[in-house]
Amino acid sequence: MSLYRFTNTFRLAPRVAAMQPYRNKTHNSSAQAASDVAAKFKTLAISSPKPFVFHVELNRPKQLNAINRDMWLEIKDCFETLAINPDCRTIVLSAAGKHFCAGIDLSSMMSMGQQLADCEDVARKGVVLERTIKLYQDSISAVERCPKPVIMAVHQACIGAGVDLITAADIRYSTQDAFFQVKEVDIGMAADVGSLQRLPKAIGSQSLARELCYTGRRFEAAEAERSGLVSRVFPDKDSLVVGALALAEDIASKSPIAVQTTKESMVYSLEHTNQEGLDHIRIINKLYLQSEDFAQAVGAQLTKDEKPVFAKL
Repeated sequence: MSLYRFTNTFRLAPRVAAMQPYRNKTHNSSAQAASDVAAKFKTLAISSPKPFVFHVELNRPKQLNAINRDMWLEIKDCFETLAINPDCRTIVLSAAGKHFCAGIDLSSMMSMGQQLADCEDVARKGVVLERTIKLYQDSISAVERCPKPVIMAVHQACIGAGVDLITAADIRYSTQDAFFQVKEVDIGMAADVGSLQRLPKAIGSQSLARELCYTGRRFEAAEAERSGLVSRVFPDKDSLVVGALALAEDIASKSPIAVQTTKESMVYSLEHTNQEGLDHIRIINKLYLQSEDFAQAVGAQLTKDEKPVFAKL
């Protein structure tokens, strides 16, 4: 089939020339969108260093990025906002300061203890705890539910809630001095916002995951890479962020329909049989194979044209 007949079948035509002004405006548009989003947050720093790439930083460096209630709320709000932002196609999450994340902010937990002390009835204390845990779970799950691929760039300590956070991401990179701990057992609790559910799937070993969760032991970047928790290790934080942003830029250059559908299908398939996953993607693709992105991408492959430029989604 000729390229003309192919595109005509879908009633589409390549728009590379028409998209050139759009190509030139994308980075300015993304940068402005990042500035608008950043204004909402106190515990997160947000920028757009590349077209369609958003860089989110945990930004409580003096507290070693320990996650307090404000940060829990802001992570959820941030990823739900970026999920529907057409200027965002990929997200890199890193952290300011010495460590990636020291876990949950214990002073925030102490303030909740006072709230519990004010409730005399055990049932009402349970309601307070259930609502708080659900809020924190939804915060981490917002990363997984976000249709845009999320790349974690981890340096130095990633402890407790930090592990919950990174296991909800699509891709994890780290520095060679990074270390990880599922620390909750050492403060007398079971991890309850994602590590117990996502870590075994991330590393593909129930045995290792259970060892790490039962003992709370520290495991280093080399072991994390061997186990599959991280897919690349970099010598230092600067090269880590550069590498993560380069990957994000490459992904952002692809069709947003293709990339976001791919993520949706892979996340869905984690909890479903192979056949259910096949049924799911078939239902989606009977619509999306008629998209302009598909015609443009195939046309560029057939004609060896310059990389296609895809409209916002």
